[in-house]
Amino acid sequence: MLPAMAANPGIAIVGPGRLGKALALELKRAGYTISEVVSRNHAGSREKARGLARRVGAHASTSNSARLDADLFWFCVPDRKIASVASELAAIVDWKRKAAFHSSGALASDELNVLRRRGASVASVHPLMTFVSGSIPSLKGVPFAVEGDTMAVRAARRIVRGLGGQAFTIRKQHKAAYHAWGAFASPLLVAMLVTAEQVARTAGLSAVQARKKMLPIVKQTIANYEALGPSGAFSGPIVRGDAETVRKHLQVLRRISKASDVYLALAKAALQYLPTRNQKELEKVLEQRSRRMLGAVEIGDRVRLIEVPYAVKEARPETRTIFKRCVGKVFPVAGFEKGLIELAVGEAVGRFPAAHSIWVEPEFLERADD
Repeated sequence: MLPAMAANPGIAIVGPGRLGKALALELKRAGYTISEVVSRNHAGSREKARGLARRVGAHASTSNSARLDADLFWFCVPDRKIASVASELAAIVDWKRKAAFHSSGALASDELNVLRRRGASVASVHPLMTFVSGSIPSLKGVPFAVEGDTMAVRAARRIVRGLGGQAFTIRKQHKAAYHAWGAFASPLLVAMLVTAEQVARTAGLSAVQARKKMLPIVKQTIANYEALGPSGAFSGPIVRGDAETVRKHLQVLRRISKASDVYLALAKAALQYLPTRNQKELEKVLEQRSRRMLGAVEIGDRVRLIEVPYAVKEARPETRTIFKRCVGKVFPVAGFEKGLIELAVGEAVGRFPAAHSIWVEPEFLERADD
């Protein structure tokens, strides 16, 4: 059984995608034997499996032709496929002297219950690392969240040590929160950076220029976070309590509604979790902007035009006049199209009877309670 498993067990990688490829290469580098790479019976997947198998000295197979003679099977397939792929392989061999891992960050080891019932010792073993095409990260120093059967967890900890990683225990009920934490640390961080690129375009830079010019400050911020902690790394108008600058930021960001949403959320988080000056004034500025955010509306709801949209300011004089006459007034919502809201303005436009409705971006409207 697993307590007596060799220090260098034969390992099969199930799924030759980005994660499977990175794990196989790192396991091989660490001295482990990769005996088999199992893929879907699909041309693209088979080609990936053959290419990876050549690099690690393994046999490439599909679920229809798998040998499954390894001691340990590491499932590197999408979360929604873990249970079904395990079921496909369950009846092929005797699992009583085998271990099986999956690497879902959000799901528990119970996804492999079909193999557990057949005698395998199972665990979820998730590296807190990003895996993307064109990059194979080192796993040295990488935390691995581990939970599952005692014997499989013991084997996982030994293998993680061999990879230079750091295994730690995660409870089943905490996996969703753990994975959400990881989402903030990498994919949502990228989402924030690409949002910053959109803001830079408003300042006259291209996305490529913004990316290049942002890198020094982004890298220094991460270095400061590592060396000084969050409080020591936090700078800018919020930590200074500069409410007027924050107000100007929010005003210009009305042109980019998604960026405005992100700014508001992060600014509120900063007030909650980081040291700031002039907090009451900052909270007032953020609350004023939050109240102006429209939220979900339906046809017939009444909203107020709070400002002439920026695009309209560059339009024909007649169009500008129509919108100026509507500012501050309340109108019913008449329709939706391509992210714009139609307002039935009726007689409010005066001598322009043909303009019975206008189309407005949501950020220039607020819900009317009157």
